[in-house]
Amino acid sequence: MHPSMHPSIHQHLPTPLFAERILQIENNLCESLKILPVPDYVTHVYNPLMYAAQPHCHFVRKYCNSTKPILFLGMNPGPYGMAQTGVPFGEVTLTRDWLGVQGQVGKPLHENPKRPIVGFECTQSEVSGKRFWGFFRNLCTTPETFFKYCYVHNYCPFVYMAETGKNITPPTFPVAQRMPLISLCDASLCEVVRTLQVKVIIGIGRFAQDRASNALQRQGISGIRTEYLMHPSPSNPMANTGDRKSVV
Repeated sequence: MHPSMHPSIHQHLPTPLFAERILQIENNLCESLKILPVPDYVTHVYNPLMYAAQPHCHFVRKYCNSTKPILFLGMNPGPYGMAQTGVPFGEVTLTRDWLGVQGQVGKPLHENPKRPIVGFECTQSEVSGKRFWGFFRNLCTTPETFFKYCYVHNYCPFVYMAETGKNITPPTFPVAQRMPLISLCDASLCEVVRTLQVKVIIGIGRFAQDRASNALQRQGISGIRTEYLMHPSPSNPMANTGDRKSVV
């Protein structure tokens, strides 16, 4: 077993310290990412962990309070979900009314007028988040049932977009900008995995699963299973068939 995966390292963390450790890992990643160069066509970068820190911290402190055998891994925030609420797949209504997460949301340092941040006042539903959290609301009834063994985390916390407002995802970056980002996010993911003593990572989309598998291998971490869940985005034709079981 790799020394970093020795079970004694984090198993005795007091309950509040799980959340604080995750928040510190995320903050460290953000500090590193913000100095990386991005492609020329990326004109705006949003960090919801900064301007939506209140609801994000509320989410982490409310639900990340123990080891989590199962980690659902997203890619990066969506424009009407986490970009607005600070919560992974954070469709406004489900975040507020089912997850019970709230807090003030500010503005990005450099806001794109075509992608304004209005927080919980956002009236456009994030379809991916509505499908994801809606499925688990129906399955688990209460958030506490879901979070007893599971947690949700994004591989990259930043939103990248073009001047038109188009979302630019990390996998589409040219190699020169993509590889430094991947290196940082891989290392950060492994820190989360170690802290929460994750046993199974479920990548929401192939990119997330592939990155999890590669990150674990690069860090010499074994004994963790990686699985795939079809991404529930409306841009994925297979997710629009009407068969929810095929999506989540």
